[in-house]
Amino acid sequence: MRGTYHRGRQSGEAAIAALAVGVAVGYCFVRWKPFRVEINGSSMAPTLLPGDWALAVSPGRLRRGDVVVLEHPERPGLEMVKRVTGLPDELAPSGRILGEDEYWVEGDDPSRSTDSRYFGPVPRERIKAKVRLVYWPPSRRRLL
Repeated sequence: MRGTYHRGRQSGEAAIAALAVGVAVGYCFVRWKPFRVEINGSSMAPTLLPGDWALAVSPGRLRRGDVVVLEHPERPGLEMVKRVTGLPDELAPSGRILGEDEYWVEGDDPSRSTDSRYFGPVPRERIKAKVRLVYWPPSRRRLL
């Protein structure tokens, strides 16, 4: 009597499935270049609080309301997290029209934020990533 045990076939299918998942994860890492951001200041309260850890990905298309990681225009190497409040070709609160590559960014807590109100519009190349997910602490876990 022939057995119906197909161990070889099942392990082959599992290996193919694991390979497919690995390729998908690898593609996501190459495409979106995710990295961890630790929030240190309170300029984005209550959205982001000191001690929050978030996941940021390459920015892609920027929209009003996006929370972004950017390099301080006057202090190269210093990264900060702010919200996009003005887009290219719009009138900025400063009274001038933003250029085709300029964005206006502000913190959610204006009394504690150094942002475009202080240093002006931010060139697109200074915007490094878009914050998509707060994952730590677990009680504050959510998508942005």
